[in-house]
Amino acid sequence: MQRAIRLAHRGLYSTDPNPRVGCVLVKDGNIAGEGWHQKAGEPHAEVLALKQAGDNAKDATAYVTLEPCSHTGKTPPCADALVQAKVARVVVAMQDPNPLVAGQGLKRLQDNGIAVECGLMEAQARALNPGFIKRMETGLPFVRLKLAMSLDGRTAMASGESQWITGDAARRDVQLLRARSSAVITGIGTVLSDDPSMNVRLTAEELNVEHVRQPLRVVLDSALRFPAAAKMTKVDGELLVITTSKNVADNSAYRVISMVEKNGQVDLLAALKYLAKQEINEVHIEAGAVLGGAFLQQRLVDEIVVYMAPHIMGDEARGLFALPGLSEMKDRISLEIQDVRMLAKDIRITAKPKYL
Repeated sequence: MQRAIRLAHRGLYSTDPNPRVGCVLVKDGNIAGEGWHQKAGEPHAEVLALKQAGDNAKDATAYVTLEPCSHTGKTPPCADALVQAKVARVVVAMQDPNPLVAGQGLKRLQDNGIAVECGLMEAQARALNPGFIKRMETGLPFVRLKLAMSLDGRTAMASGESQWITGDAARRDVQLLRARSSAVITGIGTVLSDDPSMNVRLTAEELNVEHVRQPLRVVLDSALRFPAAAKMTKVDGELLVITTSKNVADNSAYRVISMVEKNGQVDLLAALKYLAKQEINEVHIEAGAVLGGAFLQQRLVDEIVVYMAPHIMGDEARGLFALPGLSEMKDRISLEIQDVRMLAKDIRITAKPKYL
């Protein structure tokens, strides 16, 4: 199963909106075949492993990171392929949260005389697909908030100057986060002040993929101030502007949709629900203190990734979050630190908000 999970990880930048899945077939103590899902619409991990194993698949044990599908989508059911190959046993890391599968694949295997076990290394398997799992279980995408700050928690000088707080290694790491995401969200304030591209600039070779998949770029722009000449309109990939304005007109460079407002701004929960319906699994937020603070204060952030640079920027520089109303210790938002590591001279902290 460890091998299957490592194989699944190879699809980190290419399977979206499908989950990352790996499969290893073992017979007589040897690997008979293996595979991983590489791209939506292409064969699933089980089918590729069975193809590699050939006749050796008969009476083998299949180790799969996610329950084999039992429905026909863009490809036939993997559960049927395992039955037809006459494998003897299937060990699954976790049940598929997709209501179209959700135990039906396991049942189909059992009904055809195949021994089934489920739950081996489930935590590691769930970590492969936080967005897919959350979308299936809650109707919302997994939300990751990226931030860069100085040692004293500042994100920009008082003048607004912010490039570059961190070094090359940290900025490359951010590119990897973008590459694994289904969508990148920013606010109109960031667009107007920084004019970012918000695209993935790593090559296919660097990502070890056939083609670089650009995530959907989303701009939250309540008053529809998005400039027609913005850099975001000049790079590859789909661009969506979400507004509360009713004066929405078609545009060849990007799509605009009007959404309900909350306190005069785009309703963030409604926006996330809309994105989930578009099969958006993982959302990556790169925004200023106001929008980042709003997502956090509304308890919509699942993970925070902070890049901390060895600089002091002073008390007149801009802070990390705008969080009005946090006046007493009881109001603070607790975090569970999940990972801390060095990226050249910078420190990356990965944390999970612990909402009361």
